[in-house]
Amino acid sequence: MNTAAKVSALGLGLVLAFGTAWAAGAAVGPLGPASAEAAPVETPELGGLTDTAGGCRLELAGQRLVPGVPGGLSFRILGRGDVSVTVFDVDHDQAMHLIFVRRDGSGYEHLHPTLAADGTWTTQVGPAAAGTYRVIADVTPRGGLKVAWGADVQVAGQDEPAPGGPSRTFAVDGYRVDLAGDLRPGAASEVTAMVTKDGAPVSDLQPYLGAYGHLVALRAADLGFLHVHPADGGVTAGPAVRFAADVPVSGRYRLFLDFRHGGRVHIAEFALDTITLSGGKPGEHGHLTEGKP
Repeated sequence: MNTAAKVSALGLGLVLAFGTAWAAGAAVGPLGPASAEAAPVETPELGGLTDTAGGCRLELAGQRLVPGVPGGLSFRILGRGDVSVTVFDVDHDQAMHLIFVRRDGSGYEHLHPTLAADGTWTTQVGPAAAGTYRVIADVTPRGGLKVAWGADVQVAGQDEPAPGGPSRTFAVDGYRVDLAGDLRPGAASEVTAMVTKDGAPVSDLQPYLGAYGHLVALRAADLGFLHVHPADGGVTAGPAVRFAADVPVSGRYRLFLDFRHGGRVHIAEFALDTITLSGGKPGEHGHLTEGKP
């Protein structure tokens, strides 16, 4: 199977998804004169890098957000003739998964906007710090392929870049999550998340969007969006959950893991540099070298 086919089958690139059952748009409007459908078009290996892909276009309403204050986002997906697309396929229980993240990888949010009958999507974001944010909309228009569009939105003020570097461990809400494994460009890679609380393994993770977690990967250099599924089918309730990642290119990737426990959704964040084999092909003996972000 070629890479483009893998991307289509896996749902566009690699959101390391613990099995995320993404809940989908029951709210989608019916087909009608104000509706448009996208013709099937091959999708790129990295999504979210352009506002036009798959025969459709993402159009933000031009809002400007205020730092430290929750704000609203409004946008449309436009098809042929700039007609709003109002019918989408349900994929893992959601019509859309929206990623909102600052260009330096901070302030990450994974949202599920509401779709009105006229094709307008709305959601609340923030409060966010000042800076430029990337909005990545991941959906499947009826009759088309799964596509992720991306566009920037500004939060007013002078931003202060957050420090960043490789990180495999993250503490959040009293939990510790460790990520093991390496990302190898051009080859299937397995990474494993281990969830503990107060030093004890968590083996009773609760389903979130139909599975036991969801992991999104963004290439740090440009926030290219990737999507992967769990290696174990998403049926393991912890403490270890394995993911199969098919990273197409080398670089640094920021990984964002959503998991549910104790009735709440928690987010753990990581950053991994790709590893390549020098002096041999994948699967053969060779020296490991880190890819440059």
